[in-house]
Amino acid sequence: MLAAVALVVLVVGAGSISVWRAYSGASPEQDLRALATRQIQARAVQASEQLIEKTKALDVSQQEAIDQLQALQDQMETVKRLIAAQQNEAKRLTDQVGSLTSAVESLRQSFASAQPTESASQPSPRRTSRSHAAQRRRVKSGT
Repeated sequence: MLAAVALVVLVVGAGSISVWRAYSGASPEQDLRALATRQIQARAVQASEQLIEKTKALDVSQQEAIDQLQALQDQMETVKRLIAAQQNEAKRLTDQVGSLTSAVESLRQSFASAQPTESASQPSPRRTSRSHAAQRRRVKSGT
């Protein structure tokens, strides 16, 4: 009799499981597959979110690099303008020095050519200084 009861319990248990599966429409294998699918989807969503964050960070980094390059280009243009202005100023000063050098040389030549003529017609500067000194002494002494 015990065997008969055990057999009935087994049949009722198997029938209950069959009814429960038929009523819920799911089997343990399907539940595991659904769970695995949900986990894969959750991982895919997480990976997508991480990819979006990294892409945004890359965009920000790229924009910062672009801004820095633009600032460097602006600085380079300023430096180029300053160098050009300095070169122009140096050329202008060089031209002025050349003009002054020519003028000084011209004066030297003029002075050199006038020197012999003036020395014959005028007394030497020392005599003039001495004669002025002698005149001052005479004026002071009253003679």
